[in-house]
Amino acid sequence: MIILLTYLLYPLDSDRFKLVTDEEKLVEKTYYLHQPPTNQNDSSPNIIWIVVDDLGMADTDLYGDGPVSVPNMKRLANRGIKFNNAYVSAPVCSPSRAAIATGRYNQRFGYEHQLHDRYLSNRLEYLGFRYFIDSGPWVPQYQTEVPAADFIENIGLPSSEITFGEVAKKYGYETGYIGKWHLGKKEYNNPNAFGFDYFYGFYSSHSLYVPEGTQGYVEQKIPHDFTDEYIWEGHREGQQAIRRNGKIISEDRYLTSAITDEAIDFTKSNEEKPFYLWVSYNAPHTPLQAPNEYVEKYEDVTDPVKRVHYALIKNLDDELGRLIDHLEDSRQIENTLIFFISDNGGAEFNLTTKNGPYQGGKITNFEGGVKVPMIMCWEGKINGGEVFNQPVHSTDLFMTSAKAIGAKLPSDRIYDGADLVKNVKNNSIPHEYIYFDMGNNRGIRGKKWKLTWNEANGDSVLFNLKSDPYEQKDLYQSGSGVVERLTNEFEVWAANNVDPLWPPMIYYHYTADDGKKYFFDE
Repeated sequence: MIILLTYLLYPLDSDRFKLVTDEEKLVEKTYYLHQPPTNQNDSSPNIIWIVVDDLGMADTDLYGDGPVSVPNMKRLANRGIKFNNAYVSAPVCSPSRAAIATGRYNQRFGYEHQLHDRYLSNRLEYLGFRYFIDSGPWVPQYQTEVPAADFIENIGLPSSEITFGEVAKKYGYETGYIGKWHLGKKEYNNPNAFGFDYFYGFYSSHSLYVPEGTQGYVEQKIPHDFTDEYIWEGHREGQQAIRRNGKIISEDRYLTSAITDEAIDFTKSNEEKPFYLWVSYNAPHTPLQAPNEYVEKYEDVTDPVKRVHYALIKNLDDELGRLIDHLEDSRQIENTLIFFISDNGGAEFNLTTKNGPYQGGKITNFEGGVKVPMIMCWEGKINGGEVFNQPVHSTDLFMTSAKAIGAKLPSDRIYDGADLVKNVKNNSIPHEYIYFDMGNNRGIRGKKWKLTWNEANGDSVLFNLKSDPYEQKDLYQSGSGVVERLTNEFEVWAANNVDPLWPPMIYYHYTADDGKKYFFDE
């Protein structure tokens, strides 16, 4: 018995996991940022990135008959280009945002997995989680070694990476980050450490929209979802605390409105100089807290979880409209490149949404997880009210913005984004292939073919997205030639990546429309 208990309780923490800085790239980064700017664009347009959280393609009427009408998202699209085939590099928040921030596939620098606050500490804890906790579609991974607590505390965006905030600052821009960060919480990987002069928001994947129990708001817990329990437990403490330039502040405003307020204030303070602003709304990510008047708009929706989720989206759209109104009234919009994108698809696992006709959702490599709403507008530079059907990628925000300000980028690292202004004007293909890689799950999307597979269990599917955009007909068995070609292309791309800096902790067990089950690392 003593031997068994020792085996079950033996700590799994291992010093095998070490955060090693790429010193060569760090030196090159330092040299690049301290050199005077070259090729600067005389017009110095403002740059605004609006990134929303877990908004799926089918959540709104932006792309069809979604349940929430979003006139302001459509208004922004009418000012510019709506992308019908936009993709993120990962189907989950943190690694997806790492790619957006750097203009590089997150796999280039080992940021393959979600940031985790902790791992299972011993085998007994694993058995308890595996067999005695109702975790729904989530299954713990059996591991014999896990990162130690000090390692977990320090993970985040590697200091050797260069964000667009740092590039813009080098070129004389005032830089601001408003909202959810989720790329690290230490002094060397928070927003201020990565080129942002001003930061308002929180470090975690989530925070309460208002302190729990605030009058005038509907709060809806999600039954039988252990991830929701974890989110509410955080309150507004630790990583979930609201900060201004690193210091915790008291905040009573509804968070979506506060983010808009802060964004407007930032643009007002920079009316006479160029600015780059990342507006990172956490809506409609859980927890489900929405103003009463917005929940009442959906009183005919019988599911209380979806009712509050719809209210979050509707409020988000109104806040987006308030930001657009300000940019129009101040005439700043006349010289501003604006991007709007979601960090991944809708989170079906927490029952807030069903991604319409799209297969899968957040965490999966199916279209519901990696295909996202995306808009670009730039008055006088691109026509308004058009759509672009070629596949585009979240790293394109970085490259398009760099080209817009005339920035020359360092040559010591691969940049994966394309200049979408150029591609839209020429109606050219920005990317021959788009890649996905998280844990054992791989994927590649070409002009019409998409292949995804799991290295651990061999699950493989092939779809012709041109004739089957919702991934209903698997052609893997009859498409050996296509599979071989796509696999080879994937391997060429992957050869320039590095191993994950930290491991996954859990599997997401997804059941497809045809009843087949798939596992995805998270």
